Amino acid sequence: MKAMKLNKTVSSCLLRLLKPYSSSFHWTSTMAASAKTSEGMKTVDESDVGISCFISQLPGFRGILKQRYADFIVNEVDMDGNVVRLTSLDVSPEMDVKEEDKTKTSDDVPQSYASAIESFRSLCSASDAERMETLVNQVTSGAEDEISPVVLDPSSDKSKRTAIHNFVKEKFKFLVTDTVDGPEPSSKCIRVRVNSGNAGGKRSKKRKERGDKPFDSRGSEHWPADVGKFLKFHLYKENKDTQEALGLIGKMLGVQPKSFGFSGTKDKRSVSTQRVTVFKQQASKLAALNKRLFGIKVGDFCLVKEGLLLGQLMGNRFTITLRGVVADSEESIKKSAESLGKDGFINYFGLQRFGSGSVPTHHVGAALLKGEWKEAVDMILDPREINEAREYYKETGDIDGTLRQLPRYLVAERAILQCLKKCPGNYLQALKGIPRTLRMMYVHSYQSYLWNNAASLRVQKYGTSQVVLGDLVSTKVDDAKGIVGSLNSEQKENSEEALDCDQLDDTAVVDLPGERSDLVKVVGIEDVEAGTYSTSDIVLPLPGSRVIYPSNDIAEIFHDLAKKDGISLTESIHGVKEFSITSMTGSYRRVFQKPIDFEWELLTYTDSNKPLAETDLDRITMEKPADKVGSAEETESDSNQPESCETDLKDSEQTQLALKMALTLPSSCYATMAIRELLKTSTSVSCISQDTKLVIYTLGRNHLLVIFAGCV
Repeated sequence: MKAMKLNKTVSSCLLRLLKPYSSSFHWTSTMAASAKTSEGMKTVDESDVGISCFISQLPGFRGILKQRYADFIVNEVDMDGNVVRLTSLDVSPEMDVKEEDKTKTSDDVPQSYASAIESFRSLCSASDAERMETLVNQVTSGAEDEISPVVLDPSSDKSKRTAIHNFVKEKFKFLVTDTVDGPEPSSKCIRVRVNSGNAGGKRSKKRKERGDKPFDSRGSEHWPADVGKFLKFHLYKENKDTQEALGLIGKMLGVQPKSFGFSGTKDKRSVSTQRVTVFKQQASKLAALNKRLFGIKVGDFCLVKEGLLLGQLMGNRFTITLRGVVADSEESIKKSAESLGKDGFINYFGLQRFGSGSVPTHHVGAALLKGEWKEAVDMILDPREINEAREYYKETGDIDGTLRQLPRYLVAERAILQCLKKCPGNYLQALKGIPRTLRMMYVHSYQSYLWNNAASLRVQKYGTSQVVLGDLVSTKVDDAKGIVGSLNSEQKENSEEALDCDQLDDTAVVDLPGERSDLVKVVGIEDVEAGTYSTSDIVLPLPGSRVIYPSNDIAEIFHDLAKKDGISLTESIHGVKEFSITSMTGSYRRVFQKPIDFEWELLTYTDSNKPLAETDLDRITMEKPADKVGSAEETESDSNQPESCETDLKDSEQTQLALKMALTLPSSCYATMAIRELLKTSTSVSCISQDTKLVIYTLGRNHLLVIFAGCV
């Protein structure tokens, strides 16, 4: 096992724990020290975010989730319902694009813009004119370095801003302008940057500002116009998250991570296959990387016209193996599995939605909705996992020193500090420096918190077997494809930037809004009497300006919880639209979710290191799962296991039971919530105590997560 070195005493204890209903768990000094380290770091508990109910009353059982990363296989399901699989690593000859040989045109010749600069001075301040002159000189001189955009002085005069936009458009065709928020809510600034589509100077085509699109322009400059500009491929990875894998590939190709488009991130501790697009790259170039990549493969190449955006998927197909299953009888396991397939699970937002830090993301979301900008910044920078860097900033206020210590994957923290360095005390602008998708996750997390609590109240009051008067239901006019088509503009905007992996869900990044408002209705007496709707039709809203609420008492919990947090769901107390719940359209989510195409089987095994499920790479190589090549991390994990434990396992050759399941879930559903329903076990880390019993130990992104019985 990873992250803990077990001594001989614990090794034997662990073997006893995997037998039916063993004695209480005994802590070692290593584990006690680990617990002491995290003692001051409050982790999110299920009850903190409204997760409290189950559908079935059947007893749970024990099992080990993700003992091996190959025990959790994820295959993306595309918008047409096709399961995405890696089927070939080869590249057909016609896949290589023959690039055009373009010669230098007269447009590449630098010009003098002195007279235009003089005219520009009449429209703006002297400092703005100097900034513009510097920018123009950089472009026309053919500077090799990346040219940064300039931001002109703030102005509340819209007519003046319009005149500047028009002047730049007419006189400086190699530049483009847009409007960004100023330091005050009422002020705006004009940003001027190089237009990558026009050759205003040497190499200017490569100077597109890469934050405006989900890809950058670092592909070929001579790509023919009659073929798709995006190369689509299937990414297969083992024990790596999506951003990490694409970061490695991007480094080898010499392109930035934003060159890649993908529809959802997949869990790190898994084997997964998903679609990826990259801008103007040769298939042969990517295929050649397969020999150098470890735990990553790319294949199934084709050219397409559009790049992938977050949320463009139907869902995910999971193949999950629970090892070391212990229950009263095999019959009880079968009943639980059949119940999950027949009745499903409560479609809660899982704990991943609320972050892994000491400050849950929905607390940050509440601060944003209240306009408490400084408090939100303080929460994000609160000392937790990377204690040294955060503590250093808290004690010294030294931004440069803190940035040197902060890892680059802490996107939000770094963005805030970089903005505070430029604009000290401007906390709102610092928050807006965070990539949009990530900063909106905080607000969406608060919506999810309200939804979870409402779902629990609905189950507690009215059960799980009937539709009641006042329930909100989706009409049967539209099905899954229509639901996907109703993705709102708010979420489309959110999908245009990369996310910090630590904030991503285990299935998909953005939620598809279950149903549009015109496909949702309140259940009346005639509907109840006619039995028009079933429990699978029941939905609850994620608060916003365009949603309706149930007409029974379930609606009250949304407003009551928000009121306790000082938030109104009908009025905004500040003018920043993106952090205002009244400016968000809202959406709907099914309360009960049944797994699609659910299959399961009970297996027996003696070798814990032997894979029990076949991966895409196994099928390609035509090798048995036991012979597949693992990643360096898995090998390291095995080598770190104490000799005594390894010997005991080999010698005992005790037959153990495993439950293997295959199921498809919509993209906004959490597989962990399906497992929770099956095992009747909390997924909260904070349930650990010395008197509880070990149920599951699962490896998350970077840490060993131990889940114990007696938590619910």
